Amino acid sequence: MILHRSSSMFHFYKLSSPPKLLSKFNASSSCLSNSAPSSFYPLRVRFLRLNQWKGRPFRGFAAAAAVVSDKNGSSDTFFADDNVTWKSLGLSDRLIRALENSGFGRPSIVQAASVGPVLSGKDVVIAAETGSGKTHSYLVPLIEKLCTALGDSENSNSDKEPTPPRAPSLVLCPNVVLCEQVVRMANALSADNGEPLVRAVAVCGGQGWPIGKPDVIVSTPAALLNNIDPKRRRRMEFVRGVKYVVFDEADMLLCGSFQNQVIRLINMFRFDEKQLSRMNESGVEKPLEMDNSSLTQPDLQDEENLQDEYISDEGNFEGDSDVEGLTEETKSGSIKKKDWRRVRKNYQRSKQYIFVAATLPINGKKTAGAVLKQMFPDADWISGNYLHFHNPRLKEKWIEVTVDTQVDALIEAVKERLEFGAETSRTMVFANTVDAVYAVTKILKTAGIECYCYHKDLSLEERAKTLVNFQEKGGVFVCTDAAARGIDIPNVSHVIQADFATSAVDFLHRVGRTARAGQYGLVTSLYTESNRDLVDTIRRAAKLGQPV
Repeated sequence: MILHRSSSMFHFYKLSSPPKLLSKFNASSSCLSNSAPSSFYPLRVRFLRLNQWKGRPFRGFAAAAAVVSDKNGSSDTFFADDNVTWKSLGLSDRLIRALENSGFGRPSIVQAASVGPVLSGKDVVIAAETGSGKTHSYLVPLIEKLCTALGDSENSNSDKEPTPPRAPSLVLCPNVVLCEQVVRMANALSADNGEPLVRAVAVCGGQGWPIGKPDVIVSTPAALLNNIDPKRRRRMEFVRGVKYVVFDEADMLLCGSFQNQVIRLINMFRFDEKQLSRMNESGVEKPLEMDNSSLTQPDLQDEENLQDEYISDEGNFEGDSDVEGLTEETKSGSIKKKDWRRVRKNYQRSKQYIFVAATLPINGKKTAGAVLKQMFPDADWISGNYLHFHNPRLKEKWIEVTVDTQVDALIEAVKERLEFGAETSRTMVFANTVDAVYAVTKILKTAGIECYCYHKDLSLEERAKTLVNFQEKGGVFVCTDAAARGIDIPNVSHVIQADFATSAVDFLHRVGRTARAGQYGLVTSLYTESNRDLVDTIRRAAKLGQPV
């Protein structure tokens, strides 16, 4: 799209052919139905069996989707059934009070489906639409586990052997803004005395390694590696100590520039599990130690070889060789460098892995979904009712524009919700480039519309301040896709695509900034002839009730 004939301000991606639709999940243990009825009415999940977790293994969990309407003919697409409560999911009274005090009186459908599997200790993949409550889907059960461990430690008899400290959780996010958001959400769950139930800290940006031992560390992959790589003892203690690892925005972390770092971290944790398993089988009582010639991490060449075992051109993610065991030196408490790559497929698990995403394609050998199915074949998959589908709480407007009509169409779309009559109106306007953001901002200000500006070239402090101002004061927020993923801004009533998204995935994340947490929203998409193929494909999917 071109704002001025003299220079291109909006850049679009023209498809030579319509994009292929994302495949539906065919997970063997999906907890929520991913299919939509032909009428595309909202679905409500009716839980068939919810076993409370009280320190015992989670014995069973099943769910079925059915259309459930109230007397007015509407149906709830966000909250779980009325008879599904935090108490019925097995949470402690202390955590339930913290949730209620924070405004979370009822679990969402996705949260209700996730709590049990996460509490059970199994690996879990939570793939659900934007605004479905995914962050609390993993935070709530993890905090329950941490609080339970703390209670056991405090109640232990001093005459007996002391209870080991509770195992920390690690949450990996693709950017600093999302890390800080997760920390705020975790620390917001407070006890009756006002103190957070757990201590969560961010290790990213300019923040160094935390003092003391926090319960939850939230970091980007690069920041975590930068903090544990130079210090061998810290790395050993951290890798051995972490018991719960969460990958938020997993589709982003397992692809592109993050992939090598994330796969390396998974390898570190898995190798530690295998060391500990072998140590237990061999009856070694002292922790494994690494001498100068041994390795707790692979060097660059070993790391490349190790990654090749997990991600190869043939799509094999687990090493094919299954060695009988580690060297004799393992029994004496030392691991040699060559043993780093000698893996066993069968070992005693000591860590739990949780993957969370709003878009998780599985078609293709190297997509994030395919990677997860190969590396974690036994994981429980929880799939949202509207994963990759159009949100039924969204009203969508499609406006084809030209060079001559686009500016007027943009201004009219922005003014539509500003004059809607709400006390605090929040509108997000997406553009594809930083230059386009500045161009849109200039147009709106010329029309007398004040707006915020948000993109990747701003400093972290500027971005944080802009987000806070928009959340508190409302208004118009002009941004790139830097604000499209993970960021939870309550009560955004209108999303405008001044530039149409360059892919179906980006489209889903953009429109997911509104109609969150059971609310309704409006999306206005401006597009040109160059976007028509992608627009037609997305609209056709909505009409047919198919995934985008």
